[in-house]
Amino acid sequence: MSTTTYTVTGMTCGHCVSSVKTEIGKIDGVTSVDVDLASGAVRVDSTTPIPTDTIIAAVDEAGYQLAV
Repeated sequence: MSTTTYTVTGMTCGHCVSSVKTEIGKIDGVTSVDVDLASGAVRVDSTTPIPTDTIIAAVDEAGYQLAV
């Protein structure tokens, strides 16, 4: 089990949160995604570590950016 926390910028509402959770949740191995709208923190639990590039691509697909 692996847990990693990222910061996503540009989210302003519940729809934003839902979009990010949906896209990250599509990644193979992801077991849960928890998003805190106020801070932009996104906690990803997965069966194995997920490459950061994969997370960046999913967040981009949702229309937001990962703060790196």
